Formats: sequence, C-alpha cells, structure tokens
Amino acid sequence: MSDYQQFLDERDKIDFLIQKGCQINSVREHLNGASVDFLHPNGNVTETLLIGTANGRKYFSSLLISQNQPKD
Repeated sequence: MSDYQQFLDERDKIDFLIQKGCQINSVREHLNGASVDFLHPNGNVTETLLIGTANGRKYFSSLLISQNQPKD
C-alpha cells in the first residue's frame, strides 16, 4: 500500500471515531508512529489507533489542537 493510501485509511478511521463523538484522550509516540487513544462519549470505552504515517500524525495533531481550544 502506498504511503498516501495508508494516510487516507488512517484519516478515514480517525474521522469515523470523531463523528461517533469520540475525543482524543492520549497519545503515545514510538518508533512505529503513534498510538492514539479515543475516549467514547459515555466515558467507559477507549479505542486505540496506530497512526504510522507522518501525514496521519499531523492530521490527528491538528484535531487535538482544535479539540483543546476553548469554545466561545
């Protein structure tokens, strides 16, 4: 799979969880990329995605920044 196709797959998975109302709870960087934990709205379930591409890490980082911005 090309790097771009892998990024599209990662982006789709991230978008799916965000649309379900999940929020990024924690991020662990490692040699294979980053493990991103998403917390479900009910607070009881977390899902972890492995994000391996640089563009995927940039994408979830931008979502994390916007998630942590104060709402006016």
